[in-house]
Amino acid sequence: MTETSTSRPVRTAVAPPELGGLGLFTVLLGAALPLIDFFIVNVALPTIGQDLSADESVLELVVAGYGLAYAVLLVLGGRLGDLFGRRRLFLGGMAAFGLTSLACGLAPTAWTLVVARVAQGAASAAMLPQVLATIQSATAGPRRARAMGLYGATAGLSMVAGQILGGVLVAADIAGTGWRSVFLVNVPVVIAGLVLAARAVPETRSQRPEPVDGPGTVLLAVSLLALLVPLTEGRAAGWPLWTWLSLAAFPFAAAAFYAVERRADRRGRTPLVPPSLFALVSLRRGLVMIVPFSIGFSGFMFVIAVALQRGAGLGPVPAGLALAPMAVAFFLVSLAGPRLVARYGTRVVTAGAAVQGVGLALMALAARRSWPDLGLVELLPGAAVAGAGQALQLPVIFRVILSEVPPARAGVGSGVMITAQQAALALGVATLGTLFLSLIQGLGMRDALVTTLLVQLAGVVLTGLLSLRLPRTIG
Repeated sequence: MTETSTSRPVRTAVAPPELGGLGLFTVLLGAALPLIDFFIVNVALPTIGQDLSADESVLELVVAGYGLAYAVLLVLGGRLGDLFGRRRLFLGGMAAFGLTSLACGLAPTAWTLVVARVAQGAASAAMLPQVLATIQSATAGPRRARAMGLYGATAGLSMVAGQILGGVLVAADIAGTGWRSVFLVNVPVVIAGLVLAARAVPETRSQRPEPVDGPGTVLLAVSLLALLVPLTEGRAAGWPLWTWLSLAAFPFAAAAFYAVERRADRRGRTPLVPPSLFALVSLRRGLVMIVPFSIGFSGFMFVIAVALQRGAGLGPVPAGLALAPMAVAFFLVSLAGPRLVARYGTRVVTAGAAVQGVGLALMALAARRSWPDLGLVELLPGAAVAGAGQALQLPVIFRVILSEVPPARAGVGSGVMITAQQAALALGVATLGTLFLSLIQGLGMRDALVTTLLVQLAGVVLTGLLSLRLPRTIG
């Protein structure tokens, strides 16, 4: 009798990590928190200013400090996730987000709040890129399409819900906390998120970890700061000489960043943002689209918050709830997005731009006819239509951008995409916000609002035209 078996060990293929339903819910919670906190302070700023005796320029830093730290460090956060493990960075970033939220809620002075907000933005930059990178690495096929659709829906809904939630929390004045509750509410949510993430989020990382690109990181930070700091602080500071010098330095810093990254790519090193990544047509054209969309989105949210509170005389709750129809429509329509994309491809984005344009026109008409009696009822038709149009665009654009990015570069790909989105969100507040506030003196609040909405409408038209260049189908 011969022996048919050997003692040689049998090698079995290791199954790729899989993101289950609870894990997906957890990472989407992590995606919602930073976006909610970008917008949650809009309706709380007047109360913060009164309580901490802060002038307008310091209040702008409460918003801008968070956004700048967030935008500057996002790509680095994605690279660190590829290098050390995305679950590890997600857990660390979420814990840091909870601690910095607590610091914001307990801040005794305005400048302490600014510092805490900068730290909160840095924590967000560590956490958020891991969400998309985990989805890209731990899902496939229809499950990935569904997860990406839910991510896009979560992102859009979070931006609107943040403003509504901010108004409700400030007015509720829970245990006498006032505006502080908009930050303190994050702490129990983060604790729950950490427990869930430890149980349900799989660890993923790049199979070929790439070291951090020091020169590229510094030059990207310099480029973004040179552009965003003067645009966000220039109007409040009276446009001093340093703002113009900073804007003049931006193209040179950006050119230096590109040259350093291209040289590193050609020499076989691993740059922070590999220029070869932009050879992907879907990524390149999707990024071009996300910029005008995000500029218009954040600019609108800031402008409508100021107009409804300072112009129409609404309190935080009515001002926030005026956007509820937009949030509801966005959520409902985004649920149908994957089926529409499967049937009509990326032409859904073009249709969404047309629908959003109609909604903006309706809101501009309502503002012109009903001012100063502008609130939930008057804005309802336009806000609902605009929300439906946005839901047909944002989730699909996210899917297009990352559709061809290989799993090994999921972290850097998601970091690049979110950096473009975040920088555009900051630009929206700086450009449309500055335009609106500058027009008030000459035109009055009503006409300044109408004019700004029409400028945003032009941006929506541009988004619709750019969508015609997207690949018809999504891989």
